[in-house]
Amino acid sequence: MNELKAQGKPFDISKREVWESWCEVKANKGAPGVDGQSIDDFEADLQGNLYKI
Repeated sequence: MNELKAQGKPFDISKREVWESWCEVKANKGAPGVDGQSIDDFEADLQGNLYKI
């Protein structure tokens, strides 16, 4: 398997896994995290946020 991997992490998580997880959280209308950022706020800069988590 030749998938892209997120860089700078102590373990490998494929970008596909991150995307699929995001889709599940969004579908479940996930609650804000400890920073209080809502799904809508997170999604407003999805490209800048998604692979940083």
